[in-house]
Amino acid sequence: MQGPPRTHPRSFDPLALAIAVAVAVLGFLPVANWLTGGHHAPWYAPVATTWITGSVLAIGIGLVLAIASRRIPALWHDGLGARFAVALDRSPALMLVGLALLSAVVYAVIAHLVFDARPLLVDEIFQVWQARIFAEGRLTTPVGPHPEFFSGMHRVEADGRAFAHFPPGHSAMLVLGELIGVPWIIVPIAGGVAVAAFGIYLRIAESHITVRVGALVLFALAPLVAFMSATYMNHATALMWLMVAIAALARTVKDDERHPLPALVCGLALGLTATIRPIDAVAFALPAGAWMLARAIRNPRRWLEAGLAGVGVALPLIGLAWFNARTTGDPLLLGYEMLWGKEHGLGFRSTPWGAAHSPARGIELINLYFLRLQTYLFEWPIPSLLPAVGALALAPRLDRFDRYLLGSGALLVTIYFAFWHDGFYLGPRYMYPLAPLLSLWTARFPAFVHERLGDGLPLRTTVYSLAAAATIATISLVPQRARQYAAGLTTMRWDADAAARDAGVRQGLVFVRESWGSQLVARLWALGLTRAQTERIYARVDACLLEQGVGRLEQQGVRGQAAADAFAPLLRDSLRVMPSTLSPDASERMLPGARYTPRCLERIADDRRGFTLLTPLFLAGSDGTLYARDLHERDTLLLAAHPAREVWLLRPADSSSGAVPRFEKIDRDSVIGAARAGR
Repeated sequence: MQGPPRTHPRSFDPLALAIAVAVAVLGFLPVANWLTGGHHAPWYAPVATTWITGSVLAIGIGLVLAIASRRIPALWHDGLGARFAVALDRSPALMLVGLALLSAVVYAVIAHLVFDARPLLVDEIFQVWQARIFAEGRLTTPVGPHPEFFSGMHRVEADGRAFAHFPPGHSAMLVLGELIGVPWIIVPIAGGVAVAAFGIYLRIAESHITVRVGALVLFALAPLVAFMSATYMNHATALMWLMVAIAALARTVKDDERHPLPALVCGLALGLTATIRPIDAVAFALPAGAWMLARAIRNPRRWLEAGLAGVGVALPLIGLAWFNARTTGDPLLLGYEMLWGKEHGLGFRSTPWGAAHSPARGIELINLYFLRLQTYLFEWPIPSLLPAVGALALAPRLDRFDRYLLGSGALLVTIYFAFWHDGFYLGPRYMYPLAPLLSLWTARFPAFVHERLGDGLPLRTTVYSLAAAATIATISLVPQRARQYAAGLTTMRWDADAAARDAGVRQGLVFVRESWGSQLVARLWALGLTRAQTERIYARVDACLLEQGVGRLEQQGVRGQAAADAFAPLLRDSLRVMPSTLSPDASERMLPGARYTPRCLERIADDRRGFTLLTPLFLAGSDGTLYARDLHERDTLLLAAHPAREVWLLRPADSSSGAVPRFEKIDRDSVIGAARAGR
């Protein structure tokens, strides 16, 4: 195997060593279980046990093969990895295009086989919903006089218009897929482009051919990357633009020549990232901007590059400001902030449900992210971060490209340290931009072992152990994870349009039976309470008392802050409320000893008979069928608005998890009669 250039000093880089220690502490120790911020890792002990057994297995196989290779020459050929890498790298453009296309195809296949090519998470659903609004040539969709029937967690409703609270960049990209009828293809393509862009960056920033090829293959086939690139999530499209940005940045600073076009591309890509995931953009843009500015100060010839990069960043941000002005009414106000309030953004302040986000809680979240990366990044039987930590500890010197990527990664972690939400889906999704960086340092580990210890038993054990870990993951662990994902979120996978055709529903009015708790939340929103106010009240008040309070305020026409203040007396018993033992919906709260009225008991009975979700039906109704939340006696409001539609009720046959919903045709008069009876 070819090692790194021997001109590297053999001393250890103190910054790399410090980062190795930090990652080791966060990635191997259950720090969250030692603090009192509110987050814990109760699964740490069994997971740590699997790390130990998996490492013993993989390293044991590696050691046996390494020893055997001394007696069986066919098992080891010096320089084989380097020769293979050189062969692949001989036609770099062909290799990059080929690997990018292969990756995109793999991601697309996973999208169909594992995720049914459907948006499954609420974030995905609302971003596809927004893309469909864009595809109609609009920024928003009109809101009728009774928004409580159609409201959703990530849906902003203001001034008679509705739109998703996400920045618009990802949905704007999904429009391309919507227009050709294959919206699922956009994210796999973005994943393939990210692979190509990372490959371009590596050709500039990484001189060791074996490391360069190894890092690119690791990144392209990392399970976290492959699964995320098979969804509708905006993490993959944001990472695509980040990879384009760092490739252009590397080209800009490569030599003493001026490179104005790459500088402009770098800025544009970072600005486009900001229209998708602003935090990710900031983490990579600030170090890039500081680097370009420092170069311009040292050499005035660089001001053109710095200026063009700034223009590139500004152009997408101007578009984002225009979108905000047309939706939230303020160029600097994102939909997320409008929906949840600026007081629940970055920083150590209250969470939407009222708990305090403290530094201790932030450390707990970062610890959880790194602990999860150990499994979800590569799905190896050994901890995924172990080789990267080893490489950082052995690193002889950090060059300027290393300092940039490590600095951006550290800034990303620091920003999310100050954010209250636990971002978990298919792994620690907030750490997704670290995948290229971790792939690079993982690929460097065998090379640094070679440099430090030569072509002996340690190197052979390292190579064979990593190969054994990758083989075990490919044969067993990754397919197991794929089956787990394929079996989950069954309600979100249900094809409502096909089921409606089979049931004879045509342009009907379908009331969707959600849980009592979900109905209460929607009615609180309709009273003008913010999402954060609703979260706090719903989580701390007995459901029956909340039902009665909401009903009174609806009758009195009280809204906004006055409505929120009216619930203050009900919060006095918040320390005594507990998850409901009466309803299958555990999010509902009950106060021990509270008497439930006949109306509340009927709502509990409804829950036990079965409920489903309205959210995935935001994307249903291709034949003109209107899906609305069932709000019992309030349903008469929609009956009056749609007098010619047939009326249906959608709910599962029972309350078992994953039960398939079914359409039940109902009589208008029965709905009106039930409303008059107060049911």
